[in-house]
Amino acid sequence: MGGNQGSEQGDRFADDPAFAVHEGGKLTVTPTRSIDSIADLALTYTPGVARVSSAIAAEPELARRFTWAPRVVAVVSDGSAVLGLGNIGPAASLPVMEGKACLFSEFAGLSAVPIVLATNDVDTIVASVAAIAPSFGGINLEDISAPRCFEIEARLRDLLDIPVMHDDQHGTAIVVLAALRNAAKVVGRELSDLRVVVAGAGAAGVACTKILLGAGVEEIAVADSQGVLHAGRGDLTPTKQWLVDHTNRAGFAGTMVSALEGADVYLGLSGGSVPESAIASMAPNCIVFSLANPTPEVDPEMAARYAAVVATGRSDLPNQINNVLAFPGVFRGAIDAGARSITEEMKLAAADAIAGVVGDEVRADYVVPSPLDRRVAVAVAEAVGACAREQRITR
Repeated sequence: MGGNQGSEQGDRFADDPAFAVHEGGKLTVTPTRSIDSIADLALTYTPGVARVSSAIAAEPELARRFTWAPRVVAVVSDGSAVLGLGNIGPAASLPVMEGKACLFSEFAGLSAVPIVLATNDVDTIVASVAAIAPSFGGINLEDISAPRCFEIEARLRDLLDIPVMHDDQHGTAIVVLAALRNAAKVVGRELSDLRVVVAGAGAAGVACTKILLGAGVEEIAVADSQGVLHAGRGDLTPTKQWLVDHTNRAGFAGTMVSALEGADVYLGLSGGSVPESAIASMAPNCIVFSLANPTPEVDPEMAARYAAVVATGRSDLPNQINNVLAFPGVFRGAIDAGARSITEEMKLAAADAIAGVVGDEVRADYVVPSPLDRRVAVAVAEAVGACAREQRITR
């Protein structure tokens, strides 16, 4: 019976090339040393390995030289917010984490190991990641739902002395800032002159808002499903209260659609759809970043009738806001520099580096580089490493 089931499954998936790519998983662990003799065996394992372990026990920093840990990233998820699929659980999230590990290898030359956890409990996740951290040089948190992701990242950053980053927050934010820097150049504006409406107060929305504030954007209104966050709202989470305290200086209390009237930038990070009338009400030469995937909140063709620059999360359209532009170089730069954490300044440096790859070629349909542009990870790694050394947070 098992053989029949296998053949039926093979037939069922045979016409979809995605399944062929994932057959048997996408990763292996490959030794860097061969074992061709008893002498090789004695050095690779016992008794030779005991001398190395004893040296590390006496001087723990030697692990950075004599183990793989400093050059390996753990890609950790609980499967609670995977892509646009939602809470699909750890096993179903594993192909995504394997894919993330492939991107680390391809674009940054870093090994990465997928770790999926069969729990959604914050304390358990924090304890689990902290317990395995000695095996790794960095922790990439992935596809963990808000608001738990904020606490998990913050606690792990406090506990560990290696780089920790929740990519759904900060990878998105870094690339959004890079794209907005160049989009502002296209329309001849400064970041500080732009009025921004952020649709979505989840992981990406919060991180994008914070990095835009740090980059000098002064007028930001953030909306969730109940409308714009403002001081009169009740039942706010601590994260949303922070947004109330630091955004919406005008005290706008209406809907997201109403807030778009006269706005310079729409940043969609929530799904749903935005009516044409709302985009039409925005300021002349406006900027629309509609990042829900696969279906943007704002139809790109419609947006192009009103906006000077349009970006999406799709690979088949210009100006793809793709996290792969950020996270490989961020971790590579932080790890190479021996950074103990990833700071806000390092994220800003990464965004500047991404924007700089476009350089003088910037135009309405080219505000961020292609995800396949090999210059990006190198530029980001150099900028992030330099920033870490300047901040003196390296080992």
